[in-house]
Amino acid sequence: MRWRELHIEIPYGRTSGQIKTACPECHDKRHNKRDKSLSCDLATGMFNCHYCGYSGCAAPKQEDWQKPFFNPRPLSSKKPEYKKPNPPSGTGQPISKKALEWFNGRKISGETLKALKVTEGQEWMPQKEGKANTVQFNYYRNGELINTKFRTGDKCFKLVSGAELLPYNIDGIKGTKEAIITEGEMDALSFHTCGRLDVVSVPNGANANLSYLDDYIEEYFDDKETVFIAVDTDTKGVALRDELIRRFGVERCRVVEYGEECKDANEHLIKFGRESLLQCLANAPEIKVDGVFQVSDFEQSLDALFENGMQKGVTIGHENFDRLCSFETKRLCIVTGIPGSGKSEFIDEIAELLNMKYGWRFAYFSPENAPLAYHASKLIEKFTGKKFSRQTLGYGEYRQVKEHMEDNFFFISPNDNFKADNIIEKAKYLVRKKGIKALVIDPYNRIESEQGNRNETQYISELLDKLTNFAQINDVLVVLMAHPTKLQKNKDGKIEAPTLYDISGSANFFNKADFGIVVHRRREENYVEVHVQKVKFRHLGESGVCTFKYNVNNGRYTPYDPNRPNGDIGWDNENHLTKLTKHQLNEAEHYSLLDFDMPADGCPF
Repeated sequence: MRWRELHIEIPYGRTSGQIKTACPECHDKRHNKRDKSLSCDLATGMFNCHYCGYSGCAAPKQEDWQKPFFNPRPLSSKKPEYKKPNPPSGTGQPISKKALEWFNGRKISGETLKALKVTEGQEWMPQKEGKANTVQFNYYRNGELINTKFRTGDKCFKLVSGAELLPYNIDGIKGTKEAIITEGEMDALSFHTCGRLDVVSVPNGANANLSYLDDYIEEYFDDKETVFIAVDTDTKGVALRDELIRRFGVERCRVVEYGEECKDANEHLIKFGRESLLQCLANAPEIKVDGVFQVSDFEQSLDALFENGMQKGVTIGHENFDRLCSFETKRLCIVTGIPGSGKSEFIDEIAELLNMKYGWRFAYFSPENAPLAYHASKLIEKFTGKKFSRQTLGYGEYRQVKEHMEDNFFFISPNDNFKADNIIEKAKYLVRKKGIKALVIDPYNRIESEQGNRNETQYISELLDKLTNFAQINDVLVVLMAHPTKLQKNKDGKIEAPTLYDISGSANFFNKADFGIVVHRRREENYVEVHVQKVKFRHLGESGVCTFKYNVNNGRYTPYDPNRPNGDIGWDNENHLTKLTKHQLNEAEHYSLLDFDMPADGCPF
């Protein structure tokens, strides 16, 4: 062994077993010189530092894969470094008389402006390409300034670029039994003026991406008995309302309605006054969960549908598949195919692309992909476009994809309870805490059977109903992979693509699916067919077949036309996370520079 060559000290005479010793990479830099953080397997030569990540193999024969690999630090749950805004220019100074008069005209009291530390001052605004007088909504947490939103008189908005997103006035709801959540700071100020100090606002308007809430659910919202959703009534406001309800739980949410003449809280306060706005809170109905509804219960969603029509769902970006199928939440998708067809790989393809395009977070219950590191390695190939190997995947890319998956993919792996209720309970937890949009169960036959005295058809029907109910109540897409029965070969000796009716146990796999997909590998022709056998709602797609080539280097699928076998295949080997990084930069710019394209309302600042 090459221990001495690598400057690793091994106790004299030891040639076997496991030992711990000082790490040559980090020992001299550490305060605790006595900590032996390097674990060594003396028989195989493998070593790993549990402090700095230095690892490799000291075996005498050095192939490329055996060279020491340095991982500077393991993943941690430490928060990223955010930029802190400078103290607002108006701190310690009163808002100007003109601005105060304008706020008074909007029925916002001076006491509220002082309590929430609203300030005024000059700020460079990119929309105006110069400095302008702004009002400043300052975002504090535990008394510390975290972010600032600047607003001009003609409704140009800007947040501090690189600062943390968080709910406005988050300190106002800590420890309270109730919370009001609004779509903008002016609405939050309106409720505060009325005496409801337990009010927050989303920081970025009617944006249904609520990932910034992850760090605040447990400490600030889990103790709430009632959460009032007090957002605007337009189409985007409805989408925000639905996502907030999904994250906080339908059982404790109440939706505030302002009446036909008002779209938000501040408009209602101006027109009808303080007592009327408080009455809107008192009248806010609980969301019905008993299964009996009237049109008025879902009128806003119906109006949005009437205004915009039936919209196509989310697509994965492969044009041949997108023509046949688009996904939406609250649905059950059944995927099948004979062993070796690549059905689990295609599910992973769908998950990776929906995560890239729309930021969907996924939870997996996938015992057949165990151990978890094996499954993660396959997903890493799809993200990076490179084989999971130290020869092809650089450390920087490897680190980047691990950090991305840490926040976007979650794995349910119970020790000894594979019952459906246990899987669903853990998925519910991930909806609340992490905002997952999809649950993958792969495969069905690894769910612990609770058939009992029921026949198989009845048991499967009830299980599929349970998964569908979970999808609908929690606004997620459930993807269930199920194996077909053993199929007979046709007269040519080939196994044809199965159908959902061929899944072992029950025709309900077809009958109760919203989406039905069959992945079938044409081995002799060396391409993959994806059969979309069922799309329940026609605006989401139609039945048909599309074909792909499978990239063995990174597990991706590339659209392929078997009628043009000599045509160029556009293999995708690009790192999708590089595109994501660019997208995140654009998103950060969007958050820091908000131009709502609204007419001026006479605001003097």
